[in-house]
Amino acid sequence: MSIAGKNDADPHLLSQPSAWVTRFAHLIPSGEILDLASGAGRHSRWLAEQGHPVLAVDRNPEALALAAGEGVQTLQVDLETGNPEQDWPFAAERFAAVVVVNYLHRPLWKKLIASLAVDGILIYETFALGNEQFGKPSNPDFLLRHGELLEIADSHHLQVIAYENGYVDMPKPAMVQRICAIKSRHRPPPENLRLI
Repeated sequence: MSIAGKNDADPHLLSQPSAWVTRFAHLIPSGEILDLASGAGRHSRWLAEQGHPVLAVDRNPEALALAAGEGVQTLQVDLETGNPEQDWPFAAERFAAVVVVNYLHRPLWKKLIASLAVDGILIYETFALGNEQFGKPSNPDFLLRHGELLEIADSHHLQVIAYENGYVDMPKPAMVQRICAIKSRHRPPPENLRLI
């Protein structure tokens, strides 16, 4: 089977929440979750089913209509226009968790992490360099550099719980990078960080 043939993912698998999100969701403290670039809400709906109030944010109104439901509020906003330093709509809010899957817009990092409450959890998973051999995204602007999520966590004083960088075959072949980190009051010394 060619690489192109491998790129066709099972639509059912694409509608399921990421295993990375489900693996670490139990760490999320009580409070509202921000599902950034939520799309049709596969994570928003699943997190709401776990008892969390969720704010699903996306620029696509049709996708948000699918995301809306019990426990899920939606907000249509394009975070890639204007100045993210000034136009971040969540400046006054603090979330128990921020969940981001398959989305990367580097200018949002500072504001996104500032929106995490103390002891809040960042669960982030997106494509990494090397993904171009499997299809889109292939533009380096939308692919994480090796170790980039670790650099972000370190520069924002997040405690890393888990980190992975490499190939996955589900729901479709891809190179991904993912992290789960806590915005703790006191970051532990580096020897306490656990990379898996």
